[in-house]
Amino acid sequence: MTVDSKLAWRRRGIGILIALLVFAIDQGIKIWVDRGLNLYNVRVVEVLPFFDFRWTENYGVSLGLLTAGSVEMRFLLMLMTGGIALFVAVWMLRERLLADIAPLALVLGGAAGNILDRWNHGFVVDYADLHFGEFRPFLIFNFADAAITIGVLIILARSLLSREKPQADEATPASGELN
Repeated sequence: MTVDSKLAWRRRGIGILIALLVFAIDQGIKIWVDRGLNLYNVRVVEVLPFFDFRWTENYGVSLGLLTAGSVEMRFLLMLMTGGIALFVAVWMLRERLLADIAPLALVLGGAAGNILDRWNHGFVVDYADLHFGEFRPFLIFNFADAAITIGVLIILARSLLSREKPQADEATPASGELN
């Protein structure tokens, strides 16, 4: 194994740790809002004039799409999101740069947290309510959703902004040189 290959695997290991950390933080916060804040029973805890903890059961995916109204739909939704998570995991393990691995790890850790919720409860627990009066720039979300969103935004930004510059063809003479 070359030094470069060892370094790539070390970075992938860091990616796995990031995914596990996101998963653990997500699940820890969800346990805290349920048991510590008793949010399921209290329903809303006002924290700041623009932020509340609000118990929400999300039976769908992003933006409430693909709502799972039956056990079969819930199972299909878990299979679909599990397939996406598997795709992200394989993609992450193929990457070599930490700047590419880390955002994929954020997506993977967040997806795993939401998949576990759906398995345990039949829905994803959402609780973070950012609002300005009645205006809500986002739907109610959770830590996993935030990690997924940040990871996807980084992936998109890197794909749009960090394109490789074309290498000068060695057979082509430099400008000013004549054949």
